[in-house]
Amino acid sequence: MVPDSYADGPRLLADIGGTNARFALEQGAGRVGDAHTLACADYEHFDDAVRAYLNRLPARRVRHAVIAIANPVDGDAVQMTNHHWAFSISASRAALGLDTLLVVNDFAALAMALPALGPADLQQIGGGQALAAGVIGLVGAGTGLGVAGLVPVDGRWVALQSEGGHVAFSPFDEREVAVLQHCWQRYEHVSAERIVSGPGIVLIREALAAHRGLRVDASLSTADIVERALAGSDPLCRETLDCFCGMLGTVAANLAVTLCARGGLYIGGGVVPRLGAYFAGSPFRARFESKGRFSAFASQIPTLVITAPYPAMLGAAAILSEHLADLAPPRAMPRAVAPLPLPILETENDHARF
Repeated sequence: MVPDSYADGPRLLADIGGTNARFALEQGAGRVGDAHTLACADYEHFDDAVRAYLNRLPARRVRHAVIAIANPVDGDAVQMTNHHWAFSISASRAALGLDTLLVVNDFAALAMALPALGPADLQQIGGGQALAAGVIGLVGAGTGLGVAGLVPVDGRWVALQSEGGHVAFSPFDEREVAVLQHCWQRYEHVSAERIVSGPGIVLIREALAAHRGLRVDASLSTADIVERALAGSDPLCRETLDCFCGMLGTVAANLAVTLCARGGLYIGGGVVPRLGAYFAGSPFRARFESKGRFSAFASQIPTLVITAPYPAMLGAAAILSEHLADLAPPRAMPRAVAPLPLPILETENDHARF
């Protein structure tokens, strides 16, 4: 056995979004490899995608697995919000021959990875300085809009699961009001996720074109719009991306004041890390700091883009390790886990934009 390898074999890690399913094996603590990405649309069922990944590897027994999924996780039944997969955790565990199958919210897993990220894994946007023991906020746009928090409790970190992407969209100016009014023609409830996400970029462009009375090519994808915006070849696409980044700034600032996220506001998801140098000069940070009476408060909070590959897997691996440790025979002095003390969750939610 390779030194530092798990005695009971490698552990399966997965990060599943509405578009892609990313898999890897953890051979030992922090030793993650054999990463591979599969398109969710290529597989009818969740179990099929897991088997397809495992079949690519040399024959080996995998006993324990953890799945970070872009979905609320409550009980045994999982029905994905942004994809058609639906499965029973217990049934999938049995069908895949696993001893352990944990399914956790993807942004809760990503939040648990944040303390392990170093300067090489992050890009700071704007100023601010994190407090070492401060609450951390996390937001990320991809197929949907993920939101989570991380709270220090008794020398350890506790992730706050959230479905904050489904709060009502909050416009900042007349242009964003026009975008919201356009969306109201189609949707009774316009969530932040509906607009501040990868698919939302297409919707923003559509709304801006309608607002200006422009006839445009409606077949452009999110990737097409971003490519044209970054190239500077299409003014409407550039305005769309500027608008998206400003909206993300509002979402991030609302979360920061809600949590009093003095430990920093981290940005994950599949969209922003692909924007490169543009994002640093985009409207994001100015909007983040535009918080009225709380602008000085927001300006002290650093905003950091996560650039590490597959970071949610690191957090998921930590959750699995803790779960398996809790199942092990108790030590002479077992660690006591105190309930989350409510006073630490001081918030400034009344300063979110309405």
